Formats: sequence, structure tokens, C-alpha cells
Amino acid sequence: MKGPDKAAALLLCMGKPLASRLLMQFDTGELKQITRSMAQLGTVPVTALEVLVEEFAGQFTNGVDLLGSPDEVQQMLDGVLPPEQLADVMSDVTGNSNHAMWDRLSNVPESVFAGFLIKEHPQTAAFIMSKISPACAAKVVGQLPRELRNEIMRRMLSIGHVTEAAVRIIQGQLQEDLLSNVSRQIGGDQNARMADIINKMDRDHMEDVMQSLAAVRPKAAEVLRKLMFTFDDIIKLQPKARSVLFDKIPTELVVLALKGTDTQFRDAILSSLAARARRIVDNELASGGPALQRDVLKARRTIADTALELASTGEIELNSSEDEDEFFE
Repeated sequence: MKGPDKAAALLLCMGKPLASRLLMQFDTGELKQITRSMAQLGTVPVTALEVLVEEFAGQFTNGVDLLGSPDEVQQMLDGVLPPEQLADVMSDVTGNSNHAMWDRLSNVPESVFAGFLIKEHPQTAAFIMSKISPACAAKVVGQLPRELRNEIMRRMLSIGHVTEAAVRIIQGQLQEDLLSNVSRQIGGDQNARMADIINKMDRDHMEDVMQSLAAVRPKAAEVLRKLMFTFDDIIKLQPKARSVLFDKIPTELVVLALKGTDTQFRDAILSSLAARARRIVDNELASGGPALQRDVLKARRTIADTALELASTGEIELNSSEDEDEFFE
């Protein structure tokens, strides 16, 4: 057994109370060396332990065989070292040092990642690219300008040892300037997803949910309100957007959706239809009978959903800075 292995075996024999006091005397480098030996020690026979103890103290009480493992290391160091230092030591012991950070970076959209790297020194960018998964790196460098991409790839060939202090600085910058921004963007995406869910609820349920949210989280409810879109909001669309929308809607659905609407709303919608479709809808509304409420609500929901789909593809805008009341003149 080498020196670190002997120290590891003796510390494990002592148990946590005594070993803890001794471990506090080691620096981080020594701790990593000893704890790595602990994790890889495996089973140490009693006879070997006796020889080891004789070497250090001349005598030792017989006991059971000893098993060194990462779990034993974790238990021994828990409460002895600060959490951050313990995590650093254990990540080195298990061979996963800093892997979590690089794995998280692999989930960042390549366009966002590339935008971050463009602002960094090529050597820093090369180091980061060398740490993430090859598949992610290939996508990210594919988003970079040609000259920068080629320079980063050249630098990756000659990357030498990078000190732990430098790695921590880079990781801190990645966390603050990249991962945190992505998390905020995900929060925005979550708002959009929530609005999409609420948009698809029945009108009564929608209002109930929004009132509940407004009571406990008024700011969040305000954000969601701005992202929501219902059939009633169609009147707020610009005439061109309404025309694009109703070109996609069968006339029978338009007739159903307009049942029970007021004259002002109905006229605004009719003005958005092609001449032939307008005549058909107008005649059907004038001569047709009543419709079931569920059919009317379903038709309105279909039209609102179509508007949301067209907005998602950029074919129309749901919110425009132009005068929303111009069609009432």
C-alpha cells in the first residue's frame, strides 16, 4: 500500500469522530488524494490492517475487514467540510468533477450558446467547446462566423492543463451570463405555455383560473392576460389580420361563432370576409334558427385557436400598435 492508501485505511478504521478531527488538518489537495484512495480501497483484510497498525503504532485491536467506498467517504466528510468543499472533493473522488455544469450546457440552444461564445476570447471558447459533448459542440460551432469557428477549432488542438481556479472562474461566468439567462427565458416560455393552456379552457373555467391567479399572484396574472387570446379579442385584430384569419375558416363555423354576438362585433367580422362568404354568412344569420351553446362555443374556440396558430407562424400579429378602433368609423 502506498502512503495515501495507508492513511485512508487508518482513517476509515478510526471512525468519524476521530477521523473528522484529523481530516480538518489536511488541505484540499491532500484531501482529494486521500479520499480518492478511500473510494478505491476496496476490502482490506484484518491481517493487512494489523501489519499497517504495527507500522504506525506498534499495536492494534483486531476487528472486521474494512470496505472503502465513495459512500463511506461521503459519510465521513459530511459535517466536517463546508458543503461546497465537500462537493468539490466528492466530485473528484467519483470522477465526475464539474460534469454537471458541462452537461447542463449541452441543453442550451446552440444559437444562444454561440452568441455567448462570440463575446469571449477564442481560447476561452475553445476550452468550453472541449468540455461539452461533441454533438453539442458541433451544433454550436456551426452557428459561429467562419473565421472564429476555424480559430476555435485550431486552439482546441493545443489546449493544455487549465488550473482549477481558472476553471471555476469560467464556470462562474457561464452560470451567471449564460445558464441564468436561459433559465429566465425558460420562465418566459412557461408563461407562454400557461397562457396557451388557459386559452384552451372553457370561458367560465378560464375566468375562474385568472381570478384565482390574480388574487395570489397579480403580476403573473397580468403577464398571462397579455399572452391570452380569445374569440372576443378577434375584434382587436387589424383588418388585414382578420382577413387572413377568416380565409382559413369555413363559412359554417363563422355562422355558428357569430350566433349571439352584437351588431357591432358581427359587422366587424363580416367586413373581414370575402364578398361571397359575407353574403352566405349574412343570409344564414338572418334566416337560420338558434344553435346549441356548446356548438357555438366550440366554433369560437376553433377560430381563436386558428388565430393563435397563425400568430405562431408569423402570418398575423395578435397585438398591433396601429389604431384598433379604425374599423368602427
